[in-house]
Amino acid sequence: MENLSISEPPPHGPGGIPPPLGRPPQLQQLPAQMFTTAAQLLDLTDKKLMVSLRDGRKLLGILRSWDQFANLVLQSTKERIFVPPGSGPNPSRGLYADIERGVFLVRGENVLLLGEIDLDKDDDSPPGYDLAEVELVQSLAKQKKLEDKVKEKSKVKKLSTLGFEGENLGEVLL
Repeated sequence: MENLSISEPPPHGPGGIPPPLGRPPQLQQLPAQMFTTAAQLLDLTDKKLMVSLRDGRKLLGILRSWDQFANLVLQSTKERIFVPPGSGPNPSRGLYADIERGVFLVRGENVLLLGEIDLDKDDDSPPGYDLAEVELVQSLAKQKKLEDKVKEKSKVKKLSTLGFEGENLGEVLL
């Protein structure tokens, strides 16, 4: 088997026949699907993105720079906080608020999901959500998080009575 590199011209055709005279050999381009690493961020540079982090935060900002570890530098960043429907003053609609964060550095391992924002729909509210004051949304979100934590503890307790172990119940702490 031959050891070839991308910079070398392709080998002769079938049976070792060289290409016709007068036509230079063409270098093959790699398709964009071949890049499964941080190189895919090249197309998203200088575009507005929504970045969802592992801790649940949602960031909206313009991607200015990135590195081989997919660490991101976002400019004009806003953190968007959501409160789902049923928690706010109008139970049929959710609430959201934006907090200005400025330039934001995101470590690549904390990125859960990212996507480009359609600038034509950027000024519209998310479907089913209304803009509200930051303090109200933060307090409702904190309250919702505490309620979810209590529900999760109750669920883990019920499952443990049935013989199921929670995420950390099987570990021995010394």
